[in-house]
Amino acid sequence: MKSNKEAFRDYLQLEKKYSPHTVNAYLNDILFFETFNKEHFEQENIEQVNYSQIRSWIVSLVDDNISNVSVNRKMSSLKAFYKFLLKTKQIEVSPMLKHKALKTPKIVQIPFSEKELADLMQQFGNPSGFEEVRNKLIVDLFYTTGMRRAELISLMKYNVDLSSNVIKVLGKRNKERIIPVLPIIIDQFNLYLQERALLEEIVDDDYFFISAKGLKLSESFVYRLINSYFSKVSEKVKKSPHVLRHTFATHLLNNGADLNSVKELLGHSSLASTQVYTHNSLAELKKVYGDAHPRNK
Repeated sequence: MKSNKEAFRDYLQLEKKYSPHTVNAYLNDILFFETFNKEHFEQENIEQVNYSQIRSWIVSLVDDNISNVSVNRKMSSLKAFYKFLLKTKQIEVSPMLKHKALKTPKIVQIPFSEKELADLMQQFGNPSGFEEVRNKLIVDLFYTTGMRRAELISLMKYNVDLSSNVIKVLGKRNKERIIPVLPIIIDQFNLYLQERALLEEIVDDDYFFISAKGLKLSESFVYRLINSYFSKVSEKVKKSPHVLRHTFATHLLNNGADLNSVKELLGHSSLASTQVYTHNSLAELKKVYGDAHPRNK
């Protein structure tokens, strides 16, 4: 018979369709709380805890200088676990029923400017060799599609349709979506495929983007790649694939795209997720408004 934790893992994987990374994060949070509960309350069964025990864990985490954002994430894991136990009738009342998340500062993601993107593309010039060609295509694909890092890494060869200028990506919760590819980078795709075909050995042949050794790219490699290139043209603190995704959305909105279209391109399930990108377009809108209105002359 499966334990509640094993059943919860299956629920997250099979029903919620969460990624392995997310599932592991949930289970690790629950394991940490279980360990804390054993050490401080000599209780092994976390199915029967009360909120005061959870509150003690929160205090302990804060005392250990764990950020409020991280604490809230751990509480979300517990909340999901107890919600699952309610659903499967393992408990009658969730100990998280009256829990309120800790306050966290709103973090404003600062996108790259259009000039920074132009400066970087100018630095690339005409790339030569497999790695240079691949790296330029990765940067351009992030910026022109807004795809997530995990989506780029898991992009399969058979999901790239250059004859129709589209790619199919697998997003969160295994949701597929079709993203148009700008004609301006089709030549880059073809050049990359030519260089790719010259590699001596390809181990992970089904994946579109691979290393010079023919292996599927890792998340850390892609992060370092983006950080390294943008460090040459930007002084922003955060330089990551997610900032490029944010830049894609912001630049589209600044140039007149409607929110619903951006939502579909990003693969968001609701407009609320897309609206976090509107603060920069609002700033741009204010500037245009101020410059153009007769009463402001």
